[in-house]
Amino acid sequence: MSHEEVDMYLEDAREHMDRALAHLQNELAKISTGKASPALVSGLMVSYYGAMTPMNQVASVNSADARTLVIQPWEKSTLAHIEKAIFEANIGVTPMNDGEVVRLSFPPLTEERRRDLVKRAKHLGEEGKVSVRNTRRDAMEHVKKAIKDGYPEDMGKRKEEEIQEMTNKFSVKIDQLLEVKEKEIMTV
Repeated sequence: MSHEEVDMYLEDAREHMDRALAHLQNELAKISTGKASPALVSGLMVSYYGAMTPMNQVASVNSADARTLVIQPWEKSTLAHIEKAIFEANIGVTPMNDGEVVRLSFPPLTEERRRDLVKRAKHLGEEGKVSVRNTRRDAMEHVKKAIKDGYPEDMGKRKEEEIQEMTNKFSVKIDQLLEVKEKEIMTV
C-alpha cells in the first residue's frame, strides 16, 4: 500500500469526523433553550403537494420576539400541514394557527425541563464521540493492514499517532460544543 493511499484514507477519516461534528452542531441547534429560534423548526419536514419538504422551503420562519416564532407559509393551503408537522415533531409547544400564520409561543423552561435538555445534549454529544471513535478504529485498522501489506512500520506508528491526535482534537471540540450548549440551556 502506498503512502498516498494511507494519506488519502486519513483525509477521509478527518472528513468523517468533521461530518460527525457538523451533525452534532446541527442537532444541538434543534434543542430549545426557551428562546424562539428558527433553527428549531426550519428543518421539520412538511407534506407539500404529496412530497416531504423542509419547512424553510414552504414558509418563512422568523422570531417575533425572544419567545415567539412566526411561520408565514408561501401558500395558505399549507397551514394545516405545517401545524401537523410541528405537532408530530413534539418540540414542546402547541402551534396556534390564525388562518394567516402559525405562531409558536415558547414558555419559560422549568428547572426540570432544562436538566432533561442538558441530558439530551450530552446524549447527542456521546453519539458524536462514538462516531469519532468508530472512525478512529477504522483508520487504525486500515494502517495496521497497510503495515502487514508492506507499509513501513515506523511510518505506520506515526500515522496511528496522527489518528489518535486527530481523535483527541475532535473529542475536545465536542466537549466544548456541549459546554456552550449546557450554559445556554441552564441560563435563565
